[in-house]
Amino acid sequence: MDNGGNPSLFPLHRCKTIHLVRHAQGIHNVEGDKNYKAYMSPEYFDAQLTQLGWQQVDNLRKHVHTSGLIKKIDVVITSPLLRTIQTAVGVFGGEGYTDTTDDLPLMVANAGNSDRGAISSLDCPPILAVELCREHLGVHPCDKRRSISEYRCLFPALDFSLIESDEDSLWEADVRETKAELAARGMKFMNWLFTRKERDIAIVTHSGFLFHTLAKFGNDCHPLVKKEISSHFANCELRSMVIVDSSMIGSDSSSTNYPGKIPSGPDLPSDAADEKNQEKDTS
Repeated sequence: MDNGGNPSLFPLHRCKTIHLVRHAQGIHNVEGDKNYKAYMSPEYFDAQLTQLGWQQVDNLRKHVHTSGLIKKIDVVITSPLLRTIQTAVGVFGGEGYTDTTDDLPLMVANAGNSDRGAISSLDCPPILAVELCREHLGVHPCDKRRSISEYRCLFPALDFSLIESDEDSLWEADVRETKAELAARGMKFMNWLFTRKERDIAIVTHSGFLFHTLAKFGNDCHPLVKKEISSHFANCELRSMVIVDSSMIGSDSSSTNYPGKIPSGPDLPSDAADEKNQEKDTS
């Protein structure tokens, strides 16, 4: 394996910056840390954040604002489960909502038993729900989503337009998605990102999705860089990375490249001139 002794170089317009976030602590995490079988409990269907989880959201929100990151993000993509949506709107959404404007709130008051006030959709990036970045599908009730109709009532300004089915047609009670299937879905999601025009993208998703997807990356890097990429995320951890479209999936052109030779004129470089002279001498 090449341990990354040489730097890599890619055209800027073939790259996107992604800010990966694992959701804050959910009620299922608390019991699941003690007993794995708790994840099988119907009590944790589409688990919401704990109060400690909301504190984690508040702290990450402070970080993205004080670091200036919030001003760079073009779009936020979230898994359509309650804990990820709550994390996304809490971290990247607007300030407290007041009904004196015509804009819909991102989150209504006490959505998902949050004991939180409504969140404004003003002065924040758009937030888009996408099924591809969901957690491991099947068997665990905490990973089953509720209907989009119900979510629309709780999160009126969030964009659910890319989700085709109102009910959760992907989750099966007796079939658990394999790790390989999850990783393949993760790579499909990463490739899909290059069909988007946005350059800086925040993604709020899940531990299993992140771990198995990111394990596919960094095999040509130094082991410590590989670890930075693919080690397990803590609740509400954020890592910023660059993803490269090396297979020409996207069609974006550069906004900063300049073709030169305007006005046109002779521009034969000296090394090319040397080669020409050498060819003449040998002919």
